[in-house]
Amino acid sequence: MSHALDRPLHGQPVPANRLHPRLYAAEAAGTALLVAVGLSIVIAIFARHGPIAAVLPSPGARRALAGAGFGTIGALIAISPLGRLSGAHINPAVSLAFWLEGKLAWRDLLGYVLAQMLGAAAGAVGLLLWGDIARELDFGATLVGSGVPLWLAFLGEAFATFALVLAIFISASHERTRAFTPWTIPPLFAWLVWWEAPLSGASANPARSFGPALISGLWGDFWIYVFAPLMGAALGIGLLRLELLGQHRVEVARVARHD
Repeated sequence: MSHALDRPLHGQPVPANRLHPRLYAAEAAGTALLVAVGLSIVIAIFARHGPIAAVLPSPGARRALAGAGFGTIGALIAISPLGRLSGAHINPAVSLAFWLEGKLAWRDLLGYVLAQMLGAAAGAVGLLLWGDIARELDFGATLVGSGVPLWLAFLGEAFATFALVLAIFISASHERTRAFTPWTIPPLFAWLVWWEAPLSGASANPARSFGPALISGLWGDFWIYVFAPLMGAALGIGLLRLELLGQHRVEVARVARHD
């Protein structure tokens, strides 16, 4: 069969057992950038004696700014050459959603998730350059808020991922809005981090939580940051399949379309 028929981001690898290491490498690099640069923005905004704290003392305003900054890094990765290659999932929950939608083979799903976790670990090493500033903020680790019940933190993470999947899939499903899909993420995360971060840190991404946990050693309740995003992604795809919000079916497993 022709190599031209190999379309892994359409769920059609040829042959069926083919692996795509170049795509996995791009996912690893993209996730490393998300963690290293995205969380550096978060650390800079929340540094206790940094310039942002002086100019913007409101914790809520800083959460919104941090969410917008983190989401902007994700959007830039999506439109970068890395995103052109792998689709810029940079999140195991997003890859799961594309697999459930039939746009990713299960072997590629496993390759993506492994690459994302390795990339997150590599990106988190870069956070060590912040030294004591990052250490005071637990290297951006996502933690359940003080006094917040675990069930509420779990629901918060599930809802955040549910909202992320809906935003990506609804926007990417239609020609008129497809080009704007990456740019739905900064405002979405500005709102999510402002609202949900006090509950659980507003991760919505197991890889994003894994990197900081690895270097900070803060593994308490880490299961929430694995299972809640996966559940939220699955619920998002389930709702889209019911077509209660209209018909929204993506053609390809990419956050950004470049055609």
